[in-house]
Amino acid sequence: MTIGFRTISKLAVPAFTNLYCLTRVQLSTTITMASNPDYKAATSIHEFTVKNIKGEDVKLDVYKGHVCIIVNVASQCGLTANNYKQLNELYDQYGESKGLRILAFPCNQFAGQEPGNSEDIVCFASERKVKFDIFEKIDVNGDSAHPLWKFLKQKQGGTLGNFIKWNFTKFIIDKNGVPVERHGPNTDPLDLVKSLEKYW
Repeated sequence: MTIGFRTISKLAVPAFTNLYCLTRVQLSTTITMASNPDYKAATSIHEFTVKNIKGEDVKLDVYKGHVCIIVNVASQCGLTANNYKQLNELYDQYGESKGLRILAFPCNQFAGQEPGNSEDIVCFASERKVKFDIFEKIDVNGDSAHPLWKFLKQKQGGTLGNFIKWNFTKFIIDKNGVPVERHGPNTDPLDLVKSLEKYW
């Protein structure tokens, strides 16, 4: 059986187009993942690169010399209102005076409580007058978890397993970029002040 050129074109072009589109979608993720170290060998968060909420790469060495809180956030959780309010208060009180930085990572892995896209998340944060840093939505558990979060869980394990249990798990990072404490979702941000004071 002979297959004409037009038939081959009809089959090949859509396949090529789909592959091209898929490649473009995956490219930025691949580049970011490739620019990160093996989380098992890393010694600080400063070795990692993440994307901010605008999709721009941010190398975390910009936080050298700052005590940081890294937290997975969600907009539709029962803990959302209190955590966002207190994270804002922490940042307002200690951002300038002590150099505290808060890095918030939206995550939709817990009961689908962060379903929106980046635009939705920016609007949500803007309505709450958030001034701290928000990054692109990521996974924090499983094979698809961002290498930064694999690193955090390895350095500061949790109760009954290292995996993140729910929204608003908080990691305290010292000025050298080392994860030094982990606090569960039910720990209010303002309750972290005594811990933070050890690392200023």
